Amino acid sequence: MELIDSHAHLDAGQFARDLPQVLERARQRGVKYIITVGTDLSSSIKAIEIASRYPFVFASVGVHPHDADKVEGTTLKKLGELARQPRVVAIGETGLDYYRNYSPRPKQQQLFRQQIKLAKDTGLPLIIHQRHAQDELLAIMDKEEGWEGGGVMHCFSGSQQYARQCLEKGFYLSFAGNITFPKTTLLRVIARETPIERILIETDSPYLAPQSYRGRRNEPSYVELVAQKIAELKGLSVEKCGKMVTANLQRVFKLE
Repeated sequence: MELIDSHAHLDAGQFARDLPQVLERARQRGVKYIITVGTDLSSSIKAIEIASRYPFVFASVGVHPHDADKVEGTTLKKLGELARQPRVVAIGETGLDYYRNYSPRPKQQQLFRQQIKLAKDTGLPLIIHQRHAQDELLAIMDKEEGWEGGGVMHCFSGSQQYARQCLEKGFYLSFAGNITFPKTTLLRVIARETPIERILIETDSPYLAPQSYRGRRNEPSYVELVAQKIAELKGLSVEKCGKMVTANLQRVFKLE
């Protein structure tokens, strides 16, 4: 079995006591790669530190839209320095979140544009977060030519049309544990319609555990349950699905 976790937050406090054991369980389940994702400067630094200790873990650096109003004058410069570290394979988690609105929308938009520019300057793909902001996100990506370097729509949410638009622009869609929830029918329809060559799987751990672990801490080994659901939707064996999404991750993050 080959699996991936294209989006986890291994720096989270929920893993402070047993991260080595968590990662060993992931390896035992066949997880070949994990991308641990930064959400601010501190977590980006921690992501790089973790990736430097575990050969199958890579890092992304970025500032989440929730923290857009906390960005200081030197933040983008420091982020640019981190982005050039050898274990860093992406810029993100960046994007727009109009569901929580923890930061003012204009600041989210400005920060998103700045991180698109950083991705272009460094040649790294984007890891994008989007909630209730489809039209604005697409408009910014078009205007800033953010599609050029490729990337992934993390923990995909949105309409079928939005999914098609992202795919047409060359991006990958990543599906998480919520695809196993009883009420996420549309998400399963979108996954079924998405070519397997453009799908990634993730846990977003320690958050968003699959249905059978719902309410508990999520961890990378549980990505097997996401793979099982994708395989079921695509009419593939779990082994075949795992190999294909692993190849997809190698391609988008240039890990060949």
